[in-house]
Amino acid sequence: MSKQTLNLSDELYHYMLSVSLRESDELKALRIETAQDPMAMMQISPEQGQFMALLVKLMSAKNIIEIGTFTGYSSLAMAQSSGDDAHIIACDVNEEWTSVARRYWQQAGVADKIDLRLAPAVDTLDSLLENGREGSFDFAFIDADKTNYQAYYEKCLALIRVGGLIAVDNVLWDGSVVEPEKMDADTVAIRQFNESLRHDNRVDISLVPIADGLTLAMKI
Repeated sequence: MSKQTLNLSDELYHYMLSVSLRESDELKALRIETAQDPMAMMQISPEQGQFMALLVKLMSAKNIIEIGTFTGYSSLAMAQSSGDDAHIIACDVNEEWTSVARRYWQQAGVADKIDLRLAPAVDTLDSLLENGREGSFDFAFIDADKTNYQAYYEKCLALIRVGGLIAVDNVLWDGSVVEPEKMDADTVAIRQFNESLRHDNRVDISLVPIADGLTLAMKI
């Protein structure tokens, strides 16, 4: 028994995956291909993808926003776990990485569920709000440039319904959040976001120590 979350050794981590990971062929192939990219560290872990897919399924989420798509692992995981009537708006600015995502979405037969918006996410979110989509989304996933986390969060909070969920990635930032000497813009932004969210009475929260830290915020 343990009073706090275990610090997983490599051996225990691989054991965890061996007894719990249920990864589709498309997700596995995408993860392996992305691992060859110099920016592979931007991809979420497979256990996080499975966790988010389960949340989407538990909520019967139909309208989903993703901010930061990269090569498409998270959007593919959510699309494969959601119903035929689900719709994901995926926000990114990089055509090269998202071309990989499009290829795997097509292979998995979920491309018709995903609307990729190649534009600054703030612009896409503002457009949704201007077009009357306030309170119409079930789930949002934020995993993009850290200095804009607060702006993304505020706009997503307006867009999701009461009882909807916002998942925010990288909130532990590889441990840098507790290292006082780390004062780069990204680390500072994440510290500020975490502290702000702790006092936000518009949501119920839980910071889940999965992968690089995932905060769940439910609108109340």
